[in-house]
Amino acid sequence: MQTSPAAPRQATRPSGPETPGPVGSPLDGPAPRTTGRRFGLLTATALVMGNIIGGGIFMIPAAVAPFGTVSLAAFGVLTVGAIALALVFGQLARRNPRTGGPYVYAREAFGDFAGFLSAWSYWITTWVSNAALAVAAVGYLDVLLPLHHSIPLEITAALAFQWLPALANLAGTRYVGAVQLVSTVLKFIPLLLVSVGGLFFFDPKNLGPFDATGHGWAGGMTAAAAILLFSYLGVESAAMSAGKVRDPERNVGRASVLGTTGAAVVYLLGTIAVFGTVAHQQLVHSAAPFSDAVDAMFGGSWGGTAIAVAALVSMTGALNGWTLLSAQAPYAAAKDGLFPAAFGKERRGVPTFGVLVSVALASALTVVNFASGAKGAFDMLVLVTTFTATVPYLLSTAAQLYWLVRGAGEKVDRGRLVRDAVLGLGAFAFSLWLLAGAGYAAVYQGVLFLFAGILVYVWMAGRRRD
Repeated sequence: MQTSPAAPRQATRPSGPETPGPVGSPLDGPAPRTTGRRFGLLTATALVMGNIIGGGIFMIPAAVAPFGTVSLAAFGVLTVGAIALALVFGQLARRNPRTGGPYVYAREAFGDFAGFLSAWSYWITTWVSNAALAVAAVGYLDVLLPLHHSIPLEITAALAFQWLPALANLAGTRYVGAVQLVSTVLKFIPLLLVSVGGLFFFDPKNLGPFDATGHGWAGGMTAAAAILLFSYLGVESAAMSAGKVRDPERNVGRASVLGTTGAAVVYLLGTIAVFGTVAHQQLVHSAAPFSDAVDAMFGGSWGGTAIAVAALVSMTGALNGWTLLSAQAPYAAAKDGLFPAAFGKERRGVPTFGVLVSVALASALTVVNFASGAKGAFDMLVLVTTFTATVPYLLSTAAQLYWLVRGAGEKVDRGRLVRDAVLGLGAFAFSLWLLAGAGYAAVYQGVLFLFAGILVYVWMAGRRRD
């Protein structure tokens, strides 16, 4: 049954703009006991960075090159918005450091139905994104081990990319953290080599015009931003797994900001390096911009192989992290009776049923993609995730603003209140920009996906009344 937000319990520590209102809520009940090894700050930061930086970084420079160097300005604006969102997640985690992140915040502020929509929307995002990552990984694998367009081999490879990280997750949070930390380090070594090394080969003549479209810099920046907006999906990773993080009241916020900032540095340096080493006209038509940058810096044609290896490591790390997150929102919702109870069972600190169901759905979608050749349908589903990912962001930032309004009448420091209000409004505006960037078709299809979950909510709510 949907519950409206009740009057807050008395907090055990003073409230302020940083932690507006109560620490807990009658909606929550006691936080579930967390089993298994917890992540430290370093591993939580690696989780955020690894989930933000998947395989997209290897195509971003070519994707935004047609708009000119104005796309670098778009990167700057997006980075500010993403860090604001990360700070809001840190503040919300201090208030309620439970596993589930955006789901927990939406439910605490607005009730069961809002919480369910957040969990449902985020769950769709995770397993569809995993299918997309696995399909993209097969393309890079083909550079190293030619699959000769064999559908059985492509399906086998894609399923291996999904199930190997799933097995690491099923082995326990200790192995998840180890894989995430190692994969993050391994993929950042070649990326940083290109990003930093490229600055020594930087030639301003390669940059091309500031506004390559000729329709004004504002329009060009907006168009570039529409492509770049979703580079920062994953800023919520530490908040989503807060129950697995040591000292989450402090470390979730730190990991979110550090991870987002680290990813932004790699994105921006990598894009600048490629812009400055590959001629603009060549970059616009490039299918492998980082490979072209390596070839331009050092000569030869080994860049494609090196980048393929880096891309595979990057995607494997992202699949490992997103597989963990795919089980966290259903886990938290199941603990509150909004998802089937099986999603709330843990083994070695991992919600095993949620991992298995999510990877099974991603696998089915992957098989359909390769077996039927329905690439258009698959691309539509991937585009839908850009909408479903922003729903939890909007609800979370709205929850932060809600608690600020609730606490505005208290005797608190006005300067901190104004600062947190500006931060919350900025993060909300950034989330709306993400939503607008998804496009009309994605929003239309995404709403259908989102509201299809209402049947699940009705079923669970009916069972709770019984």
